Amino acid sequence: MKKTVLSLALALIFGATATATEPIDGDKKEVNTETSSVTWKGYKFAGSHSGSIGLASGALLFEADQLTGGEFTVDMASISVDDLEAGKGKEKLEGHLNADDFFGTATHATAILVFTEVTASGKNSYDVSGDLTIKGITKPVSFNVSVYGSKATATLKVDRTNYDIHYGSTNFTDTLKDKAIYDEFDLVVDLEF
Repeated sequence: MKKTVLSLALALIFGATATATEPIDGDKKEVNTETSSVTWKGYKFAGSHSGSIGLASGALLFEADQLTGGEFTVDMASISVDDLEAGKGKEKLEGHLNADDFFGTATHATAILVFTEVTASGKNSYDVSGDLTIKGITKPVSFNVSVYGSKATATLKVDRTNYDIHYGSTNFTDTLKDKAIYDEFDLVVDLEF
């Protein structure tokens, strides 16, 4: 009986000590959506267009000051064209980007990026793998993130055809000639948290 009580007491003491010293899950840093930005640039045979998209929410996860994860939601209906002026094609292109043959924002109001793996690649640099969901379709993406103090930057190349956006792609028709739109577009993300 004494042995059982002593064993139980030791188990409780060491069990409590082990629980008290386990590392916490990490530090979740919410992104400031007002001061952060997401810009895009799309390319076509005869040039390019660029603009911005609003960040609805986002957070980066850190453990011992090392990036370990992240998740972001983008407001796709906020997509804007910044390289054209009002009355000179801006509204037409924004309408087309919101239409079903592009991002279909009436049905798919958000896009989501979730980090699935983060590996340190330098002092302030990380190689990130993630799942990007656009138009309800989730595909893997890889990119680099740099973190400096309370700021982070990333650049992603996204192949729009992976998300059922085929308009103007030469991979789906060869009759476009000088109206072709390249499949990949760039996203540049500047975050403050």
